[in-house]
Amino acid sequence: MAARGQDASALVSVPLALAAFAWLVGELATVNALSQFALVAMLGLAVPVVVGSKAAGIVLFPLSFLFFAVPFGEFLLPQLMEWTATFTIAAIKASGIPVYREGLQFVIPSGSWSVVEACSGVRYLIASVMIGTLFAYLTYRSMARRITFVAISILVPIVANWARAYIIVMLGHLSNNRIAAGVDHLIYGWVFFGVVMLLMFWIGARWREDPVVADGIVLASSDIRHTGRTASAGVFALAVIGFYRLSQCQFFWIGCSTPRSGLTSPKRSSLDSVGSWHASAESIRWRPHYERPNASLWQQYGHDKMTAAAFVAYYHDQTRTRKLVSSTNELAPTIDPRWSRVASGTRSVHFPNGEVSVQTATLRSPQGERLRIWQWYWIDGRITDSDFWAKVFTARSQLLGRGDASAAIIVVTPLKGDVDSIDAADAVLSRFAADLAPVVHATLSSMGSVR
Repeated sequence: MAARGQDASALVSVPLALAAFAWLVGELATVNALSQFALVAMLGLAVPVVVGSKAAGIVLFPLSFLFFAVPFGEFLLPQLMEWTATFTIAAIKASGIPVYREGLQFVIPSGSWSVVEACSGVRYLIASVMIGTLFAYLTYRSMARRITFVAISILVPIVANWARAYIIVMLGHLSNNRIAAGVDHLIYGWVFFGVVMLLMFWIGARWREDPVVADGIVLASSDIRHTGRTASAGVFALAVIGFYRLSQCQFFWIGCSTPRSGLTSPKRSSLDSVGSWHASAESIRWRPHYERPNASLWQQYGHDKMTAAAFVAYYHDQTRTRKLVSSTNELAPTIDPRWSRVASGTRSVHFPNGEVSVQTATLRSPQGERLRIWQWYWIDGRITDSDFWAKVFTARSQLLGRGDASAAIIVVTPLKGDVDSIDAADAVLSRFAADLAPVVHATLSSMGSVR
């Protein structure tokens, strides 16, 4: 029996090594969630290394529950906000109130409303799943009931948040915006959420199962003593972390490169003219919100009565607080009173080096101005419109010792508001991006090269 426990514990060496590698990739790509999840996984996997697999099985749930300590869920914000807006507007229409929607903003006769991050319900969801998981473990014994209750704890806060948003809007509408139109609507939301959670746990407790007293487990000395193969994986994990932290270079499989510093910003003279487009006077009163780039450029252009502008944010030697792909880097924050996003998507664009995909967005100001925007990423010579692949390309470049030079490239042109205007704006941006991309990509390549 001791040999069998030893073999089970030794199997931990593979996931422990993988967790260490995932931590390294997360650090190189500055993906905080990946690094933190991997670190928690290493802590949990270290338990069978020290006390054996039998003891680790006893504390499996507490070890797994540690994953809730990782801040997580920001990627759900756009979808949850979209669902909340869609349900709220449908419910308002069903109540007989006319409503006009544009993106996440909508207008009813008593005033205008907007679905922002606080309205997404992601905080309700995370709190509900964490508490629901603990409740299910302590209340039920069968796995089927536990899984069912956790699934309910995921569904209930989402639907409850939809109902909360609808109730808040109706309270504001029926009271002529005297209540639930300011900070108080957040208070009402948490009270509503608390009541819903209490009801969910009260109903769930009706099917509780009494605990079963388990027989004591005696650990053989061999479970603790014979862990050489697994301990070697732990040493490997610590070596990866220690080498990365203590050295002043980028870790990769074939060598070491000192961090680059002192890179120059793009020379404005090199981008004063791109193709048939020439620098023009400022006419677009908008700037994307990108925090602490190593170098940035904003330039407006004109050609044959067409107007366009380019923004480039260049990053290298990225950290957790200063990186290209971040929730704080965006075209227009949802709390920005000057611009709001009313549409977004992707489209395929022809560049001189082939077809690429770009993100698209339409912004609107309170004065009725509208902008059409395209955006893509440049990472070590690779082009992508995906935040996920931008992180993957950054990690790959780091592992190959090529550094983390990367940039966001944004082009924008004004439009009027109808569908025909969007098509015309896309045609302008297509011509502009085809001329701009080769120049910007070449400039970035020269800045990001390692000698």
